[in-house]
Amino acid sequence: MLVSVDMRVRGPVLALDYGTRRIGLAVSDVEASFAFPAGFLACRGRKRDLAALGELIHERDIRFVVVGLPLHMDGSRGETALAAEKFANEVAESTGLPVELIDERWTTQAAERALAESRSGRKKRRTAVAATAATLLLRTWLERTANAAEGEPA
Repeated sequence: MLVSVDMRVRGPVLALDYGTRRIGLAVSDVEASFAFPAGFLACRGRKRDLAALGELIHERDIRFVVVGLPLHMDGSRGETALAAEKFANEVAESTGLPVELIDERWTTQAAERALAESRSGRKKRRTAVAATAATLLLRTWLERTANAAEGEPA
């Protein structure tokens, strides 16, 4: 079930940067304060992808999932946003965990820019973008929920 959270989450949070070739992964610490890259999942079909995510969720005792929503710059939903929404619903259904969508308009570009500045090769950067984008997405979500829990505007 997709939700909107207005309070601080207790336990690890998983962020997913959904793509058709790979799904970027980031996980928070137990206090849901810091975001760490957790690599990526190479897409191998929805059923297998959901099973792999279920294993990761079980192994890391994940309590909440955040999925990036790739909106157009004007805020409208296109084909990729609809696919991410469908994926988020499937993650919620298959795991039984609360899942929240978060605007990710700038995370992939920020990840690509940060990795381009590094000295990594092109192939390595390509695979690291998904995890880096998921980490930026999770960091944004964690900061927003922490601010909301403290009574600050999100």
